[in-house]
Amino acid sequence: MREILSKRFVSEKRNIRDHKRRLLTTKYELRRKLYKAFCKDSDLPSDMQDKLRYKLSKLPRNSSFPRVRNRCISTSRPRSIYEFFRISRIIFRGLASRGPLMGIKKSSW
Repeated sequence: MREILSKRFVSEKRNIRDHKRRLLTTKYELRRKLYKAFCKDSDLPSDMQDKLRYKLSKLPRNSSFPRVRNRCISTSRPRSIYEFFRISRIIFRGLASRGPLMGIKKSSW
């Protein structure tokens, strides 16, 4: 019982961490895009580009979009996620075979 509770706590913790990353990403998205665009602009002087690169490096790392990971909302599994349902293929298959997903049924060959 204790092991099940600890696994559930860890999965909830992962989902909370992922949610915080998503919030940071949306908060700093515009600023990050502007800094990147100005850094790539060759018309600006090099010292100005260096200052902008420095500002870009000072933004929080978790505000970068590649650090956001799609996770299953029930198991926090990071791979093979159906984005529309936000659940993993394993959970999806179980729910589809039991019938709670409306309009989804197992195909037979």
